Amino acid sequence: MGRWIAVPLVVFEILLGLVLGPSVLGWVQEDDFIALFADFGLAMLFYLAGREIDFRAIRGTPIVRAGIGWLVSIALGIALGFLVDPGAGAVFVGVALASTALGALLPILRDSGVLRTPFGVSILAIGAVGEFGPLLAISLFLSGRSPLHSALVLLAFAVIAGVLMFFAARGDGARLHRAIEASLHTSGQFVVRLVMFVLLALVALSIFLGIDMLLGAFAAGVLGKLLLQGAPAREAEVTEAKIEAVGFGLLVPVFFINTGITFDLAALVSDLRTLLLLPLFTVLLLVTRGLPAAMLAPPGSTVRERVSTGFFAATGLPIIVAVTALGVDAGDLDSGMAAALVGAGLLSVLLYPLIALTVRTGNPRRPRQESNLRPRD
Repeated sequence: MGRWIAVPLVVFEILLGLVLGPSVLGWVQEDDFIALFADFGLAMLFYLAGREIDFRAIRGTPIVRAGIGWLVSIALGIALGFLVDPGAGAVFVGVALASTALGALLPILRDSGVLRTPFGVSILAIGAVGEFGPLLAISLFLSGRSPLHSALVLLAFAVIAGVLMFFAARGDGARLHRAIEASLHTSGQFVVRLVMFVLLALVALSIFLGIDMLLGAFAAGVLGKLLLQGAPAREAEVTEAKIEAVGFGLLVPVFFINTGITFDLAALVSDLRTLLLLPLFTVLLLVTRGLPAAMLAPPGSTVRERVSTGFFAATGLPIIVAVTALGVDAGDLDSGMAAALVGAGLLSVLLYPLIALTVRTGNPRRPRQESNLRPRD
């Protein structure tokens, strides 16, 4: 058994979609229903990411360091984007290279046992900024509207979401918790329906306002966490298990499988230059996103932890899929370059978390366990 290593499950989900899809066997074709289901899975992935973030743990130095790292990443990404694709497509390339797939990392961090450690909290801060920052960039600069108009729309969304979060945090949750507890083991499943309602409501609001739906899904996760705070320990444990079962057990895998199904392998391999962009973008993800994150790791971090932080930060896919789709639709990014970027995102999810876990502990099957959950300054 010592020969086996814990390969992230998303690897098999993506490869399954690639093999079953048009690129290899052709047994499964994307249709409107699968696309809608996959979009819902992506929204659930961002909901779970927003729900997982402990703002009290990452506030202060961790989030400041992560923010500075992302600003360096976005500047470096756009600069490299102009070298690779001079013109309007450079911004799309830059935003894609400056992203971190927090939603994809969450199950990996959780399964490896490092999510609640100081190291895991640091990665959460990096992932939160690396996911939220690109979403803001998409809404402000890649939506097709003027930056001022986009900023006003974002402000309106922030005000609405902020008011909802304020009342959720200040409200008396006793009555809500009683309703949840009463239906935990019945067909009513009130808590699951409540989560779906909150998710769909904020996603619908973001679509209505013309901003990226993932921003609404992320905010829904934060709101859902506030609504359920203060519940009894047993109730909270069962509630969390049910939500994760729906998310990681059903909806999220559909997104990753569909990513493999829709991957345009023909566009990637049809041209040698495009094919060479695949390893180039894979390395540029590490340079653009991983290097700044590693350099700004918490003081006292070991070399192994810094290298591991860089590989985790450079793991990107959901934002890359969203950004490249916008670029192709706008006519600013050709399909071959989009396929190379998505392919690099796929490789980063396939390789970088596994490398990060191996580098940090020497064995991804036996994660290091820390008892102090407070991040280092």
